[in-house]
Order: sequence, then C-alpha cells, then structure tokens
Amino acid sequence: MSSTTTTHQALHPQFRLLVFLVAIGFFMQGLDTTIVNTAIAQMAHQLGEDPLKMHSVVVAYVLAAAACIPLSGWLADRFGVRTTYLSAIVIFTLASLGCGLSSSLNQLLFFRVIQGIGGALLLPIGRLSMLKIIPREQFLSAMSLMSLAGLLGPLMGPSLGGWLVEAWSWQWIFLINVPIGLLGGLLTLKIMPNVKEMQVNAFDFAGFVLLLISMIGISLSLEVAAHPHYAGLLGWGLFGLGILTMLVYARHAQRHANALFRSQLFRDNPPFSIGILGNIFARFGGNAIPFILPLMLQVVFHIGPIETGFMMIPLVLGSLVSKPIIRPLIQHFGYRHFLLANTFLMGLCIASFALTTADLPFWLRAGHFFVMGLLNSLQFVAMNTFTLKDLSPHDASTGNSFLSMIMMVSMSIGVALAGTLINLFSQYYGPGQVEQAFHSTLICLGAMNMISLLIFSRIPEGS
Repeated sequence: MSSTTTTHQALHPQFRLLVFLVAIGFFMQGLDTTIVNTAIAQMAHQLGEDPLKMHSVVVAYVLAAAACIPLSGWLADRFGVRTTYLSAIVIFTLASLGCGLSSSLNQLLFFRVIQGIGGALLLPIGRLSMLKIIPREQFLSAMSLMSLAGLLGPLMGPSLGGWLVEAWSWQWIFLINVPIGLLGGLLTLKIMPNVKEMQVNAFDFAGFVLLLISMIGISLSLEVAAHPHYAGLLGWGLFGLGILTMLVYARHAQRHANALFRSQLFRDNPPFSIGILGNIFARFGGNAIPFILPLMLQVVFHIGPIETGFMMIPLVLGSLVSKPIIRPLIQHFGYRHFLLANTFLMGLCIASFALTTADLPFWLRAGHFFVMGLLNSLQFVAMNTFTLKDLSPHDASTGNSFLSMIMMVSMSIGVALAGTLINLFSQYYGPGQVEQAFHSTLICLGAMNMISLLIFSRIPEGS
C-alpha cells in the first residue's frame, strides 16, 4: 500500500521552479523544431534562395542535435547539471540571435548548427537534472507537468511562425528565443544545484568522431544528390564514407570498454534491435511531413504563412488525441499486430497527400492533417515503447540515448530525402510542374514507410 502512495506523490512546491525551468528548455526546443517550417518560403524569398532547396535549414539543426546527444550525459556527470544546462541555454540563445541577424543562407546554416548543439543538450540535461534532484516518488508528477511544455511548443510553433513571418519578418522566429533564454539562464543560476558525479569514465572520443562522420556523410550524400554543381560521384562517395565509418564503429563498439553504445546492447536485446531498425525507416516519411506540407501549401497552392500555420494545428491535435488511446490499443492487439496495421495505414496516409489540390475544402484538408497527426503519434509512441520496454536497468540509459540519437538522425535524413526527391522530380518533370514533383515525392515517402512492415513482421507473435 505504501509503495502505491509513494509512487504517485504530488510534486512538492520547492521543486516547482526547477520543473518550470526544465519546461522552458523543453518549450524552446519543441517550438524551434516546428516554428521554422511555416517560415521556409518567406526565408527563401528574402535571402534570394530557391524555397525547394531550403531543407538544409532544418537538416543543419536536427543533424547537429543528433550528433551532440551522446555528449549530454557525460558532460552533465563531468561538469555538473547546472553548468551544462546553463551552457546549453547560452549556446542556444546566442545562436538564435545569430540566426535572426543572418543576411545569407550560409550564415543562417552556421548558426543553425550552433543552435542544434545547444538544443541537443536542453532536454536530456533538463530531464537528468530532475532525475538527480527530485525524489523518485515525485518524479512522475514532475514529468507530467514538464511534458505540457513539450505539447505547447509544437502546438504553438506553426501558427506562431506563420504570424511572425506575416506580421513582422522571418527573423523574429529566432529572436523570440532571446528573452526566453535570458529568463531560463537567470533561473538556472538561481535554483538549479550543480549536481555532478564523483567518478566519470573517460569519454569515448574515437567512437563519437566515428558516429559524427557517419551521420554527416549519409545526410550530406542526400543533400548533394540533386545539386547540379556536384557530380553524382561525390554523393556516392559521402554515402560510402558514412556506411564505412558506421561499420568501423560497430567493430569499435565490440572492443572498446567505454564505447558510447556497446555491441552487447543489440546482441542481448533482439526487440531493441528490431525497434531501432523499424524506427529508422518508419520515421523517414513521418518526420518529413511537417516540413513538406507547409512548403507545398505555400509554394504550390500559394496559401499565406498564417493560414499555413493554422493548417498545421490539426497535426498536433491528432497527436494529442492519440495519447489516451494508445495503451488500450496495444494491450488489445499486441505490438506486432498494432505496428503492422498502423505502419500500413500511415504509409497510405502519407501517399494520399498526393491527391490534395488547391481547391480542396478546408474541413477536408484539416481532417486529413488530423488523421496524419493521429497515426504519426500512435506510430512513434508504439515504436519507442516496444524498443525500450525489455531493456534491463543497466542498459536503459544507453538504450534511451541511442534511440534519441536515431530519432534525430532519421528526422535529418527524412527531411533531406524529401528535399532531394522534390528537386529530382522537379528536374524530371520540367518547369511549371512543381505540384507533380511534390505529389511524386509524397508517394515515394509513403512507399518507403512500407519498408518497415518487413522489419516489424519479425516481432514474435504474442508480443
């Protein structure tokens, strides 16, 4: 009886400011991953760039965030959670200021990379600080309160981005982070203790570099694939470099005692391996949708930024509706049957966006987006839960970090792939056929999502 009451204790008032502080970081990161999407077309216009080639603005941030996730836990243990969290806020805020003051695409990409580094540390370090400071019996209450910020960021991002672009300028989607960051920095100095570990293992720098080269190589290979100034040989060379360093890291993980992600993590946990592989392919299309749909609405159908932002809200509402139904659905059908069915429906839904036209009624378009948000959220929650559910306490932290990295890498590759496909199909269909290029890209992304059906079919019956 006592264990039940202690597990669900209400959050003590002394920890509320800490949770609010972590929520600020969560909000900033959630806001920034969605607010840019509705501003892409306007940014391209003011910077004198082709909007169909602006996906690098999203890829730069996400790829930098993915690369730095393995660093987060080690930095917090070595230098303390307050020092690391404050550094993350400072880096993120200054980089946001740099993005807002950028006058060229290259300057913007540079500061987006720096911003991604800060963003990579915000959520993991914030969650870790709560885990270290807040009593375990109050942790569930703290996480529930903090997660509200994670919902508010993506919910506000598209519409806020559209309004800022139309009422002011695209620079304000970055400058809005500056006052939020200043508040977060002051609160960090005031209320967060600098908890650190007494003994910390040496950081696996060699493994980190190998993973970094692999992620950058594969993502850049997609970036240059449709670029007219680069030979196809460069794209294949970068892709080969990415795959080669991935294989070298796999060998490194078997031999190095302090490897970032040990090979035993995959050998000892078959469901984890299936879940990670399924996550990679299933996230390509799902993660590209929030990028490709606002771009299609503005570039192809000439819908304004504010209306485009409001059109993205049903995606988030669909995600919210999925939260209370995911658990009973999995309990009834099991992970295998649920993931096979939802993956198939999600692939169809992505491909069905190829049927959309400019004169589609608002209610039908909103309903379509709502269904996509619902299926996408069901997919991600089910995949993540299946991937982590059987990990031992010893492997839980490492497995969660690896999954977080894979989620960001898949988003980077998915957005880069979508941008590359749009440009390749634009070249194939010729001038004036942009709508056809978008539709063909959506069909390809939907078909690619179906590949994960082969992976999830390996889940044992009864799981």
